[in-house]
This record gives sequence, structure tokens and C-alpha cells, in this order.
Amino acid sequence: MRATFMLACAWAAAGADETALELRVDCARGAGAVRPLHGVNNGPLNFGETIDVSAYWRELSIPLARLHDSEFPDPDVVDMHAVFPDLRADPEDPASYRFALTDAYIDAIVGAGAGIVYRLGESIEHRRRKSFVVPPADFDRWAAACIGIIRHYNEGWAGGERRGIRYWEIWNEPENRPAMWTGTEEEYYRLYATAAGAIKARFPDVKVGGPSVGATGDVVDGQLRATPFLEGFAAYCRAHGAPLDFFSWHTYTNDPSLYVRKAHAIRRWLDAHGFAAAEVHLNEWNHLPDDDWAPLLGAAGPARERWYGRLAGIEGAAFAACVLAYLQDCPVDAANLYSGDTNPFGLFSRDGVPKKSFFALKAFRALLETPCRVAAEGAAPGATAVLAGVNVEKTCVQVLVANYRGGDAAG
Repeated sequence: MRATFMLACAWAAAGADETALELRVDCARGAGAVRPLHGVNNGPLNFGETIDVSAYWRELSIPLARLHDSEFPDPDVVDMHAVFPDLRADPEDPASYRFALTDAYIDAIVGAGAGIVYRLGESIEHRRRKSFVVPPADFDRWAAACIGIIRHYNEGWAGGERRGIRYWEIWNEPENRPAMWTGTEEEYYRLYATAAGAIKARFPDVKVGGPSVGATGDVVDGQLRATPFLEGFAAYCRAHGAPLDFFSWHTYTNDPSLYVRKAHAIRRWLDAHGFAAAEVHLNEWNHLPDDDWAPLLGAAGPARERWYGRLAGIEGAAFAACVLAYLQDCPVDAANLYSGDTNPFGLFSRDGVPKKSFFALKAFRALLETPCRVAAEGAAPGATAVLAGVNVEKTCVQVLVANYRGGDAAG
């Protein structure tokens, strides 16, 4: 049997614990299938269609692209204000929509072989004056515009293509105020229930979900102590019969094992709150150097540059490989790294050059060529990971090993 080993390593700093690990792979013990959980946010067509990283996307075989902050920081695609610019317009009139730019954006994603989660709503606004992350003046008309968008991409209405987009998400991080939502919690609950109900009534076969929260709460003894926002959302959905086909959440951290604890706790919380059938989507995740946002938000350019360099450098690549391995045993149905484009958080530089984190996903993609997962043991949780698979013929085994040790690693 031919064997291939793929390493994603952030070497420990001098003086760190250098305890050797013995990793064991047993090809005789099956462990299910390697799951393609290496989805990303956004698409390969960037900077007004002047940068196209579709060829790299095909190398990764991206399974699922979530559309949020597309063409950040000044999106002219996907967002409601970009596609349906005048909420006073008639949602039944094709002339009310501006589909052309988003069509090209989605065409590139489909051409690269990825499925889509279309976030209905707006991208984050860091400016002091908010223009778009405000509650719609008319919730019913906003929901009708959502239906028009789905008709365009799934039924070919208004000159569209039948793209068969399965997942439709209502807004992003409405608890993140005011950057993502200037209204009240109750207003978001009503918007969600209005739009989700209208969408499912018109398109019963699609999946609608949310609330795409960044703040989920704390995990204590394996249980989620959900935020008041989440408890209120669950109660509102139950009281009003609002559909929740998938529950979406976000976490940025420097501890890859946190995703394991949160995923299990969120699944238990959903089951206990009457949403046992809801899928779990971790649709924003990435490395957070030192678990600290301060360098990103501060005024010092060099500190910000170093922070971004670590996020997608060797340290971030090892982190990503660890997370993709850990998620294999989590109750997560879909996952999307933030992000797969030329966004500062992305896999590519502003010029479309792959960063080191790209190669972590490429190594994981190679593992999918030996999709029959086998037992792999010996990794230290939160620091290292090992994932292995064999091909159907059992003539080839591949092993992905990740060594993530927090800190400013150099490679």
C-alpha cells in the first residue's frame, strides 16, 4: 500500500514544551468517511472582476461558498441594496432588480464547482454612519424581494439561470450592533419569521436558516449557556412557527478545540429547544492570533500587518488543518472558512496569490482522494491533529498531520 504524509506545522518557539508524540494510524479500522467541510465564504471573482482565482478554487474543490461580505468593503453584489436597490419598488417587476453583477459573481462560483449559501441581507458596515444594516421599512416587501431573488437563481425568472441554490440565510450577525444591525432584537426576530415563512411557503424544497450569530454564549460542562439574544430567537421561532432548517454560527479563536466543544453544545441546545431537525452550519471560522482583535482594530499599521500575516501564515495554516480534522467528529453539517477570496481574512493576497493557509486546505483536499477514513490516534487536543484515509481499493493511504502551537510562529 502506498502512503502519503502531509504536514501542516507551526513550529513551537524556543523553550516551549517539546514532548514527542507518537501518532498511530490503523488502516484496518474504518472510521467512516472523510467529510468535505472545507467550504469558504465568498467567491473567486474579485476587485470588479479584475482578479479571478477560479483555477485555485478548482484545485481545492471547494464544496460550499457562503455569500457574505462579498467584494468587501464596498459590496456591489449579493447584498439586498445591490440587487434590489429601492425597497419602494415592485418586487414582482424584473426592472426593480439589478442582477447582472451578482450573476457574474455567482457564475464564477458555480463554474469552480461549489455549492452556495446565499445570505439575504447586508454586509458589515464599519463606518460610523450606517447606510444599509438598518431594519427594512416594510418587512413583507423585503421578504417579497427575497422571493424575487430566489426565483431568479432557482427558476430562471427575470433572465436568470436555474442554479438550484439550496441554502438561504436571513441576515448576518444581527446581535452585532450596530455594525450589522441597527434595530432591536425583536425587529430581527420579526424579520426572520416574516422572510423565512414566506420563502418556505413559496419554495418548500429550499432550506432557510440563520441567525448567523457571532456571539453564541459560553459552554459550561458541555452545555451551551446561550445569550439572551439566542434564547429570544428560539422562543420567537417556536411561538410563531418560523422555520429553521439550519442554524448558523461563527467563532474566531486561537484554540482549535473550542469548535469541538461549541459544536456539541450547540447541537444539544438545538435539540433541547425543539430544533432537532435543524442542520448546524459553522459558516464563519478562522484563526484569531492570541485570541485578540485589538491589533486589527487599532490605528497602528505595522501591528495590523503582523496580525494578518499570522492569521493566514504558517500559524494560521496549521490552525486551519487542525480545525478541519477536529470537525470530522463534530455534529456540524457544513463549515465555511472566512474567507476564500482576496479579503484581508482570505486565502489570497490582494493580487490573487495564495497565502499559506491556502495550502492547508489543499492538503485537506488531497485527503479526499482517499475518502475512506481510518483510525488515527495520538494527537494532543488543541495543539496537534492527525487525520487519515485510504482509497476504496485500499492501495493508498494518506495522512494529514497538523502541529499548531499558539504564538507568533515563523516558517
